[in-house]
Amino acid sequence: MIESSAGRSGFPPAYLDRVGSSFTDFLAVTAPDLLPGRRPIPQLPVGDLTPHGTTIVAVTYEGGVLMGGDRRATMGNLISSRDIEKVYPADAWSVIGIAGAAGIAIEMVKLYQVELEHYEKIEGLTLSLDGKANRLAQMIRGNLGAALQGLAVVPLFAGFDLDAAPGTTPGRIFSYDVTGGNYEERGYSAVGSGSLFARNSLKKTWRPGLSGETATRTIVEALYDAADDDSATGGPDPVRRLYPIVYRVDAEGAVRLTDDEVSSVAATIVDERSAADGQG
Repeated sequence: MIESSAGRSGFPPAYLDRVGSSFTDFLAVTAPDLLPGRRPIPQLPVGDLTPHGTTIVAVTYEGGVLMGGDRRATMGNLISSRDIEKVYPADAWSVIGIAGAAGIAIEMVKLYQVELEHYEKIEGLTLSLDGKANRLAQMIRGNLGAALQGLAVVPLFAGFDLDAAPGTTPGRIFSYDVTGGNYEERGYSAVGSGSLFARNSLKKTWRPGLSGETATRTIVEALYDAADDDSATGGPDPVRRLYPIVYRVDAEGAVRLTDDEVSSVAATIVDERSAADGQG
């Protein structure tokens, strides 16, 4: 674009001269204060003063990948929310689950959704699954200063690989650390305060080539086991009609399972555990 054309139509020059496909980079130039990692960092640890999301799990299955999260957010020893949503569609073919400082995490998810949409509009094509995972790693790395003060965001990312080679599993899972480290997981993964218990459950119930129905049970059962031992993870709540949020990502795209589907699986697990304990 020539110099004289900058500022036409009432837009600032940056809106017309910017040619990159990264919305985050664009925001860093036009309004850097809107980026979570660019805000003033508190000088004292404040992790216990903010709501935190807890347990997220993901598993691959024969048709793609599933991700689920419980509904509880905690603030120190208090329950700050019983119905928070922690799993979101990143785009049509991927999902992201949040663990850590809830406010910053939700803001990061919204920015990430716009990042992927912006890239697709500018480039005219969908970013590869590896590219999406790397973009998210860059955003997490930008929040490192806040993470060191107790406002860490550690998401779990999963999606359906449109470029998967024949015979390979199209569902893929990526985990992260607070420095932006990006690690591909094999088969299953979990993050959050209840992740230790969820992983132990997944280790026993997951196997390659699960059907979608069995994989859904694996997800819900892992969250149930995490809630059984971790006070920050919320279990199924039939009184309030609160159940884990579960997304399925396959060749048809990302779809959220209905509460009826999830509650049916949860009820089956509760009934089986009750019978095993001699209470049924």
